[in-house]
Amino acid sequence: MSIAFSPKQVDNIGSDITGVEFELNEGTIRSGKTMSDIFKMARIYAKSPDRDHLVLAYNQEQAYRMFIDGEGFGLMNIFKNNSEIRHNENGDHLWINFGKGNEKRIYYKGGGKVNAVGSITGMSFGTVTFLEFNLLNKEVIAESFRRTLASKMRFHLGEQNPPAPNHPNLELLNQFEKTNTYRFRHWRPTDNPILTGERLKMWKQQCETSDYLLKRDWRGERVMPEGVIYSMFDTDKHMKNAIKGRPIETFFVADGGQSDATTCTFCLVTFDRGQYYLYQLANYYHSGADTGVVKAMSTYAKDIKLFKEWCYSKWNYPHYNYFFVDPACKTLREELHLIGIMTDAADNNSRDKISSNGMRIEVGIERVQNLLTKEVLFLYTGQNEYDFYNAIKEIGMYVRKDNGLPIDKYNHYLDTLRYAGNYFTKTYLI
Repeated sequence: MSIAFSPKQVDNIGSDITGVEFELNEGTIRSGKTMSDIFKMARIYAKSPDRDHLVLAYNQEQAYRMFIDGEGFGLMNIFKNNSEIRHNENGDHLWINFGKGNEKRIYYKGGGKVNAVGSITGMSFGTVTFLEFNLLNKEVIAESFRRTLASKMRFHLGEQNPPAPNHPNLELLNQFEKTNTYRFRHWRPTDNPILTGERLKMWKQQCETSDYLLKRDWRGERVMPEGVIYSMFDTDKHMKNAIKGRPIETFFVADGGQSDATTCTFCLVTFDRGQYYLYQLANYYHSGADTGVVKAMSTYAKDIKLFKEWCYSKWNYPHYNYFFVDPACKTLREELHLIGIMTDAADNNSRDKISSNGMRIEVGIERVQNLLTKEVLFLYTGQNEYDFYNAIKEIGMYVRKDNGLPIDKYNHYLDTLRYAGNYFTKTYLI
């Protein structure tokens, strides 16, 4: 395995952690922090006298993909000759044999939901690595700190893209800052050696289309998301693990792309005390650009069919009345028809009156904003599969450019949310 590291990465990998109990690597996407964090922790695992360690991401799949596999450069590849994936009563882990009785178990788990606390309660760890620290559940983070109190070499490594300055998870770092056991390292795109000068130039130009993106995605600064289109979205208000009301109907909304994301959401309408509610119960999401794996539309159609079957195996709700797909996504609709899923053209606002800024989709955006403000639209968090990890990321990054127009990115799930909002509003609220 041959990798060229930047000076920042070399410093991160080899830095002395004596006296440091929490180290936070924070900065832009694709700045090289995760890659160097993998090699940093590989060195620490070999040195640590503790047997068990933990890697936390929003869900277990993310923990595996980002750190254990690491796009071919993860822990399982670094230790490919002396490790294997195993499972015991405490969960999935990477077992590493360093020889002479020195064995390590690197557990990888999801930490995005409060019920994930149960998966680590009663366990003890030498170190904990937090991937996308700002997306993890606060109670899970706090519990993981307690799980390392008996460690012989206590250390926590966190990494994240810049959060809002007042993000609640940052409060948990006060205990380390006030005891001088905290280290912060800032990352920029220029710290990643795989990015060429021309690619960096292009990236900067794209970020300069928005002051928010320039600060967050180029400079790596913590900024208040003033330009976020769905700024009224609140995880405490709009993410629920219980469903209230009498089920009225179910329906699906989907959109497709190969480089862009293909996504499909299972929706439920309920009625309670004179009010209709719209629940988004589960979400299938795959991005060729993000994962590096581009699928054919026929494969996406099969994935969505499996997703549909999973939804009805989990919930005994009425069969769907509509399977809405963006009418512009003709190939996905055709492939779904071939495997027996008849689709309906989603209301993508193409027939609405053009708004003052020339964008028909503003009608749909305003409807979703209204549903969030009225608190009649919720994302369901009670499932372990097909969660809303990517949905939350899109909501936090979907912004307006300086000219007031919505940026044409981070909007794949959000397009389908708009389709669902259009149908729900026209059918039940008007």
